[in-house]
Amino acid sequence: MVDEVVVFVTCPTADAEPIAAQLVEDKLVACVNILPQITSVYRWKDEICKEPEALLLIKSHKRLWEPLQARIRQLHSYEVPEIICLAIDSGHKPYLDWLNCQLRDLPLASGKEI
Repeated sequence: MVDEVVVFVTCPTADAEPIAAQLVEDKLVACVNILPQITSVYRWKDEICKEPEALLLIKSHKRLWEPLQARIRQLHSYEVPEIICLAIDSGHKPYLDWLNCQLRDLPLASGKEI
């Protein structure tokens, strides 16, 4: 098992790129994939809602979970944003090495540079 994670965040489509760019700039994440056209159906305040949203697939490390979650809450416009962290069970080592090199205060485990 590895310590890298994928974090799912939904947001208004217009907010997706600014949130993604800031998280990469802050070195809290290595990469954010933006799926720009999803439809979310959910219950909010006793009403069924249907909204167009973007889904952010965020790659990071569990060591940065708390500051990452806090930063997403700062940047996000929703009262209760979806922020779900899933552990990566395994992955392509060169990719995971690259991922870790992009993050603050996380040296490459193998000691090599990419």
